[in-house]
Amino acid sequence: MTEIDYSREIETIVLQRMSAVNRRQTRELWTKPVPETKYLNAENVARYRLILRLFYENHSKLKYWLKPEEVYAGVMSWGLLDGYSLEQCQRDLETLAEWKNLTSRHDGGRATTIEEYLRKRFRYQMTPYTIEIERMLENLENIQGYGGSLEPTLLERLLGYIKRVRETPEWADGEALQLWRDLQNSFRQLHENASDYLASLQTGKAEELMLTEQFLVFKDTLTHYLRNFVIGLQRYGGQLEATLQETDPEVWQVFLNAVVTDEARMPSFEESITVEERMDRRREEWSIFVQWFTGNVNERSDVIFLERATKDSIAKMLKYALAIQEKYKWGISRKRELDYLGQWFLSLEDVEDAHRLGAYTFGLYRTRHFQGEGERTSDSADLSMWDEIPVIRELKSRSRIQRKTGETEAIRDRKEQQQKARQAFLAGKASEDEILRKWVGMGEFSMSELERLTLLERKFLLLWIGRCMASRSRKIRTPDGLEIRLLEPKNGARAKLVFEDGVLDLPDFRMFLKEVTAQ
Repeated sequence: MTEIDYSREIETIVLQRMSAVNRRQTRELWTKPVPETKYLNAENVARYRLILRLFYENHSKLKYWLKPEEVYAGVMSWGLLDGYSLEQCQRDLETLAEWKNLTSRHDGGRATTIEEYLRKRFRYQMTPYTIEIERMLENLENIQGYGGSLEPTLLERLLGYIKRVRETPEWADGEALQLWRDLQNSFRQLHENASDYLASLQTGKAEELMLTEQFLVFKDTLTHYLRNFVIGLQRYGGQLEATLQETDPEVWQVFLNAVVTDEARMPSFEESITVEERMDRRREEWSIFVQWFTGNVNERSDVIFLERATKDSIAKMLKYALAIQEKYKWGISRKRELDYLGQWFLSLEDVEDAHRLGAYTFGLYRTRHFQGEGERTSDSADLSMWDEIPVIRELKSRSRIQRKTGETEAIRDRKEQQQKARQAFLAGKASEDEILRKWVGMGEFSMSELERLTLLERKFLLLWIGRCMASRSRKIRTPDGLEIRLLEPKNGARAKLVFEDGVLDLPDFRMFLKEVTAQ
């Protein structure tokens, strides 16, 4: 190994160790407080914020170091502080320096007054943390709602970048890095702007606007805007997915190698990382980009989710617009239309045609209340509602006229209704007793031996079969003192029971009935 190779090996080892130390120190910072943010909630927050905003504006003008006199003059020129002195400004600067918002250095210039000679003269500069904090605050001051936009041109631009990467076998110095930055900026802009814009459509303010008449004015424009974005997603999203999946992964790796090589040529005093670590970062960013358009085994691509969210927003706006239009139509007189419809019904001679016209005109009636269950005359699921017995419900008056105080209602005589109900109950009980005596007299029978049955006989028969099948012993006892046992057919034979309203196919069970006395 030559002396040059030995020096390079030592340099590589030192960089790797420094990088490991930097990573460990970065993770340790996650658990420590940030003293640079103390000035945002301190007692004299107004003075501190004005001082640092002055430093930030001068920093933007490439003027980094300021004297206390310059800071005091700049703050007082805004006219936002009363009774503020140069001595207070000097103490505030020292406090901000203790909180690591400012760094100071001694000003070696010649003193012009006795006060300057007796007082230590310093110049101050903002720290990187404070610059980022002030930049964040400046952005927060300009935020109005979510903002964002839907730009299908960004998708077209990304597709052009990907095709350029696929078609470029070799990269000139700096070319790959510039393309990488353009690709990442466009991707970030597409993702963030689309998310912010769709989120703005879900806010309470947006929903309140959708309920007003003004929403109808720009409803078509907004819907057209969203539909164009959906069309762009469908057109360019599929091409991006196909290009990323069909291209050889080695092509993307060559591009990433060129990007890392370009980054290594740029000297940086802020951090020292190895080529391997820089490559790992770029691979991770590239995998996020690819997954956003292609998805993976467990999840679909984010393009599909974005398209679905946009379509849901379109459907939501159309629903609100329809509701506003229906509200205006609610009070319109439809006397002429109803008269025409009534004449149409009157001209029909066939009731079936009238039923069809009623179905096309009114559709299903809006249900307001459910009251009990109507009496079914048949168990057929295909029975028409016109063949059912009408269910009569008495509706109470909703009149606002109040009854006179002290007015009483007469007691109604319900003896006749009670007598009719009693006679109906006894008649039904007699029919049931007759069926039971008939089958108990038979003792045992198979399903195939039974002749045409009534609906009441079917009710008892199916009830007994169901209870016996639910019992392990296939045996039950009824409240009337009957013991019923069911025997399943061994050869799988089946029988058909004929009823008044149809035929029932079931296994050829054998049923045994006998009366038992209570023990």
